Amino acid sequence: MSFFPASRTGSPSVSRRNFMRFASMVAAGTALPFADPFTERTLAQIPTLKHAPPPDAVLINLNENPMGPAPEALEAAYAATRNGGRYQDIQHAHLKQALADREGLKPDYVQEFAGSSDALLRIVLAFTSPSRPLIVGDPTFEAAEKTARLAGAPVIRVPLTKTYAFDVKAMVAASPNAGLYYIVSPNNPTGTVTPLADVKWLLENKPKGSIVLLDEAYIHIAKDGGEPASGLVAADKDIIVLRTFSKIYGLAGLRAGAAFARPDLLDKIRIYSSFLMPASGMAAAVASLNSKGLVEQRRTTITNIREDVLSFLEKQNTPYIPNSQANCFMFDAKRPGGEVIEALQEQKVYVGRAWPIYPTYVRVTVGTKEDMEKFKAAFVKVTT
Repeated sequence: MSFFPASRTGSPSVSRRNFMRFASMVAAGTALPFADPFTERTLAQIPTLKHAPPPDAVLINLNENPMGPAPEALEAAYAATRNGGRYQDIQHAHLKQALADREGLKPDYVQEFAGSSDALLRIVLAFTSPSRPLIVGDPTFEAAEKTARLAGAPVIRVPLTKTYAFDVKAMVAASPNAGLYYIVSPNNPTGTVTPLADVKWLLENKPKGSIVLLDEAYIHIAKDGGEPASGLVAADKDIIVLRTFSKIYGLAGLRAGAAFARPDLLDKIRIYSSFLMPASGMAAAVASLNSKGLVEQRRTTITNIREDVLSFLEKQNTPYIPNSQANCFMFDAKRPGGEVIEALQEQKVYVGRAWPIYPTYVRVTVGTKEDMEKFKAAFVKVTT
């Protein structure tokens, strides 16, 4: 049974009342009505926190940036709170223009959101239905799949290639009626990149009327800043690009993100959102964009710490998925991942989760140098 009933055209008939009910349930952490028993079993395999982590715990589990907001962003956020009693139309315009200028886009090709996950949920609702499936890589960030299943849309998982990129040819072959293709590059949880050439191939060979959703949450961490897809948006392709300020900019708790797409595609997702963002988040986002050298400095720091930990794993004869270009990586625990996750928690080190397709692999976020030294010590204790 679908949480959102289908209309006669096969598109999800999502009333404002149903959508707001869904959104409020998500925000409250309420159990949601999954129709697919396999999804329920999958989620049951993800270890949950039995209690709040102790104050001295190492938190390298959510792909957060421990460096937090830049000093300029903190100052801007604080200043913005003094005007928090007003709606923020002017601040929205500043953020939209700043993003458009940075990406070489027209302002009406940019829509700001309270984090990119908000946009992701709304895009899935807009472009999938019981007759138009969501096509995803496996493994990848699960929010798109969970949302599609709640809306009654089929989900087709396609394993990554041998180089851990999204297999775009297999994704096209998976369904002639795809509504949405979801690609994350660099990918969460593997950290690996799907070449922009593959995204272009997908756009040229996908079924007519389908949309490519490219999640670039980690693009700034990739080598040399990655190869962004803004040019495909400017060329009016059937693509929506997601960005977030949660990763390289360290604004996860302030909620700032954006979607880039043709105006007609953005119009299709505007019916699901009021686009209210906190004044502090928008001000911090603009200040972050204008902070000279911030991205390059943080990319270097994250890369150096990540490579140091991967060298440690090599010395421990522990396999890991190579070529991560994100602030996370996956190592092979050589036993059920959940067991190692719980064992590390007993050492006050909280890492990420395992995915069903790689049941012995565990995702680890790149924390501070001190965090990762504590991870190394705990790793030795629980694996020897």
